[in-house]
Amino acid sequence: MAEKKVSILKAFKTIIWPRRKLVFIGLLLIVISKAASFVAPVSLRYFLDDIVPNKDYDLLKILVIVVICSFLVQAMMSFLLTKVLSIQAQFMISELRAQVQKQVLALPIRFFDNTKSGALVSRIMSDVEGVRNLIGTGLVQLVGGTITAVVSLILLLRISPVMTLLTFVPLLLFAFIALKAFKIIRPVFRERGKINAEVKGRLTETLGGIRVIKGFNAEEQEAVVFEKGVDRLFKNVKKSLTATAVMTSSSTFLLGLATTGIMMGYGGYKMMNGELTTGEYFEFTFLLALMVAPIVQMSNIGSQLTEALAGLDRTEELMNQVTEADEEERTEQLETLKGDMEFKNVSFAYEEDKEVLHDVSFKAKSGEVIALVGSSGSGKSTIASLAASFLNPVSGQIIVDEKNLQHIDLNSFRQFLGVVLQDDFLFEGTIRENILFPRPQAGESELQNAVKAAYVDEFTDRFEEGLDTLIGERGVKLSGGQRQRIAIARAVLADPKILILDEATSNLDTESEALIQKSLAALTEGRTTFVIAHRLSTIRKADQILVIEKGRIAEQGTHDELIAKEGRYYNLFTYQARI
Repeated sequence: MAEKKVSILKAFKTIIWPRRKLVFIGLLLIVISKAASFVAPVSLRYFLDDIVPNKDYDLLKILVIVVICSFLVQAMMSFLLTKVLSIQAQFMISELRAQVQKQVLALPIRFFDNTKSGALVSRIMSDVEGVRNLIGTGLVQLVGGTITAVVSLILLLRISPVMTLLTFVPLLLFAFIALKAFKIIRPVFRERGKINAEVKGRLTETLGGIRVIKGFNAEEQEAVVFEKGVDRLFKNVKKSLTATAVMTSSSTFLLGLATTGIMMGYGGYKMMNGELTTGEYFEFTFLLALMVAPIVQMSNIGSQLTEALAGLDRTEELMNQVTEADEEERTEQLETLKGDMEFKNVSFAYEEDKEVLHDVSFKAKSGEVIALVGSSGSGKSTIASLAASFLNPVSGQIIVDEKNLQHIDLNSFRQFLGVVLQDDFLFEGTIRENILFPRPQAGESELQNAVKAAYVDEFTDRFEEGLDTLIGERGVKLSGGQRQRIAIARAVLADPKILILDEATSNLDTESEALIQKSLAALTEGRTTFVIAHRLSTIRKADQILVIEKGRIAEQGTHDELIAKEGRYYNLFTYQARI
């Protein structure tokens, strides 16, 4: 219960209070609407007891006009409520989605290593949807319904206190059942959001890896995985539907008991004894309907608010994640960067007490090419990620231009960074858009220089649309070599001082590799470059080669020096030469 109070208070403080003027306008509109809704039932008594028996035609005309005007007022208030609050609620959803997406992009790489992208998409797009029930008509209707119920109760007591109290007992019992049901539903909705995110995440992965799935004839296997996820979602929905069914069935019986059993029994008895007029009876009936309707409506809105708060709980959890910008020690700004980098006794662990790098030390001077070689899982990519500040050392220091990298503002550092990864990720769109990604405002001459440097024009000249050719999701319409050259052109355009090349020639055929080697030679000139390569023939001219084994530097030197040692590098190189 305490958790719910905190969540409601926080939602009020962060969402409702900043928009209190709009909420106040909404409340004012609904008060006017609800006031107008009392005109018809209250006038019904005068219609039956005074106007009709006395055949007062003049008063009948006035009454009809007043009732019609009351319905017109209700219609106008309903329209204005939609304009004022519902549209504002949708705007706020868009605003909140943008904030959550910005927060997600600011999270460190390690967060993404442990979280499915599809699950994050669900949290950004779905979890904030419930906000419309807090700032939109949901909350206002809840307050408006409460006002209607209270006013109706006062008017009912005025007609017959005893009959009112008798009908009120089953309504209180229904309210008690509804509160218990909401207490059960809240965690169920929260769990549903989690399951929904997981199922959507897996579905996103399935669709993204459709070629792998079909290549291994694994359609049935993936269908089973998805069915299990959908079944978990179904079981969760079943729980909430059970609680909802309890509310619905109890409302049917208890509200029926109040409106029909008590009304007809006790009301009929009072009418036969002359203690209640026909007009008063019908007025009581309509007022009771006005009181009961918001109670039923509030149970539905309460369910929506419960779901909204569960979604906001998950959104808040995401917004409270520590971002890269939250690292307080990163205060130094870089105006320029020479590119000197030194690793001083750097160790790193993805999991506590399980180091994957141990006391790694080396220097990279500005403009040097540092090649990282070794078996898979030896720590090469981890070193490159540390150099890009995607990861932070557990111990030791990384020095850039005589400054501790962990004290440098990441935005100011990464403006001098360029990356070409083994997974040459391209965005859906055109070749031009992908190359311009790091610098969208770059001029045509700069674009063409990057295109020529990476030999992208070697294949785009054959395309009818040239650089404006659409490449499909993740560049599926291009070959591996073509995608890699676009990725390298993107890095050329970025003009970085520090360059990370992670298996940059891994997806290329022999002809493409020859072209790329030429472009890489131009790209790396004057830049501090870290090259991860399995093809050792591509790094013979590197200034330093670091042989990484089990998270340590096993050997270090130039190609000729390491060949002369006839150690681990010699064995790797001669083995590849024989293949």
